[in-house]
Amino acid sequence: MYVGRFLVVGPGIGAYRVSSRSFPNRMVTERDGALTVGPTPDAPETDNPYIAYNCVRTAESRDGTVVVVGNGSHVDPIAEKVDLGYPARDALALALLALDFEKDDYDTPRIAGVASDSAAYVATVRRDALLVEAVEEPTLIATYEKDTPEPFALAAESADAAARELHDHEFEHAVCAAAATVEAGSVETAHYNG
Repeated sequence: MYVGRFLVVGPGIGAYRVSSRSFPNRMVTERDGALTVGPTPDAPETDNPYIAYNCVRTAESRDGTVVVVGNGSHVDPIAEKVDLGYPARDALALALLALDFEKDDYDTPRIAGVASDSAAYVATVRRDALLVEAVEEPTLIATYEKDTPEPFALAAESADAAARELHDHEFEHAVCAAAATVEAGSVETAHYNG
């Protein structure tokens, strides 16, 4: 099954995978404390604005450190709003409402999540809805087919294991993956480029 880009978020963990049929020449790198999706050195040139973005960032909420994950440029304003003191739920809703779904040929939804060591939220903005949900267990949301949050049996407990688990998941067209864990204010990040 092809679900496009997807993420899994739960208390203490956030993970994200790029799956792509149209632009598979991408990789995750660490840059300025964020995990960033971008083209590989051999990728064809493109002016597509949805190819490169921060997919994992850390932010400081009123309650401590959180990780923000997502499939596009909305990750930055979500993290910035959390840093400004907005609750995670509000930061997700405001940023997704402002940026809306991607204006590509598929009206691709934007997906995002915020996780602290004890709480988590997932969110999406699609053509027909803006959803933000608190979750108590690892929860998946994808751009296609699975664009409503659903439980996901994530076995990984470390960032490295989560990135590899999402990359190796049975959903089609895996490209690269990134993950972060947060425990007692300490963040661990990892990425896997296949």
